[in-house]
Amino acid sequence: MSGPLHGIKVIEMTSVVLGPWACQLLADMGADVVKIEQPRGDSNRSLGAATNPGMAALYLTCNRNKRSIVLDLRQPGARDALLALVKDADVFVHNNRPQVMTKLGLDYSDMKKINPRIIYCGAYGYSKHGPYGTLGALDDSIQAVSGVAALNEMVLGEPRYLPTVVADKTTAITVVYGVLAALFHRERTGEGQELEVPMFETMVNFVMAEHLWGMTFEPPKGKPGYTRLMSHHRKPYKTLDGYIAILPYLDAHWEKFCRLTGHPELIDDAQFRTLADRVRNIDATYSKTGEIMATRTTADWLKIFDKSGVPLIVVNRLEDLVNDPHLVATGFWQFQDHPTEGRLRMPKFPVNFGSTPADIRRHAPRLGEHTEEVLREAGVSDDAIAALTANGAAMTAEQAAATVAKGGD
Repeated sequence: MSGPLHGIKVIEMTSVVLGPWACQLLADMGADVVKIEQPRGDSNRSLGAATNPGMAALYLTCNRNKRSIVLDLRQPGARDALLALVKDADVFVHNNRPQVMTKLGLDYSDMKKINPRIIYCGAYGYSKHGPYGTLGALDDSIQAVSGVAALNEMVLGEPRYLPTVVADKTTAITVVYGVLAALFHRERTGEGQELEVPMFETMVNFVMAEHLWGMTFEPPKGKPGYTRLMSHHRKPYKTLDGYIAILPYLDAHWEKFCRLTGHPELIDDAQFRTLADRVRNIDATYSKTGEIMATRTTADWLKIFDKSGVPLIVVNRLEDLVNDPHLVATGFWQFQDHPTEGRLRMPKFPVNFGSTPADIRRHAPRLGEHTEEVLREAGVSDDAIAALTANGAAMTAEQAAATVAKGGD
């Protein structure tokens, strides 16, 4: 059964996590994704555990279901080869600064001339329409400028980055829904368009959904920052033998929590009577909850709250996730036998489509594994392909491996 994007062709010119993960999501849903790489390949090819050079863990987790082609855009003929791929493509995604794409002659105006139906998506640090538009950006810098690091300062006393590339991945998801909306528009009108997905604006939109708070109003009715999330006490609760996560959030949850823990007197306590009261007195709410949870074991609490409807769950460490009983039962972890890298564990695409399921069809490609195949499909003649690979404008997997081994770029 084909995924919902079967028949959609995506040309990807991205690296690191944002672009590759976004395009992997499109690929998981059935799109034919062609990944254009420089001779040295995506920088993530060297990050993490690896069996072979250029096939490290971070690359493998962001690049399945794709084909790889190497084009050196500094060499004559490479740009024309790329544009040949674009002629029948539906989507083009890049994560270079727009000034770079203009210099390469690969901005939207260039591609629209040869394919008016193209959905052209640029995902980079800052909108080209503002004063930050020429700045480079990576996840850390966007966490800093968007307020994410400052959220930790409000709680921990110093600005800290979240230990996940939240800006990259949030922007990647935004790329996916932006591309899908543009494809839907094109389906109705036949019109392609340019999309800009700036990381800064995406993350400010993400952060301030709840944290605009008192500054929602003009003039402001208070400071920004969702009160409940700013408490030092907001963390998993210690039990007699470990930790547990519980949030008796709604009034019905709180009443059940108080009765099941043997503290019915807290139901009518003025500090905790309603959700608004508990948020207003959030430190006291969290402290009281913590005192109660510390009196029993994790297993005891799981049994007591079973089928209560009160949100409660164990605290998983990263290594626990691979054996989590729910993830095992739902088949979330899937295994793939890679032709060069051996058996790999992969997370399943999270959306369960009833009629057009997403799946893992292709292994993450070796650098340049599909160069000749993809160019041939684009109508480039065998003689022209031979000329491109001879002058270094394009590279096969063997040529790319030799270049990387020599330390070239």
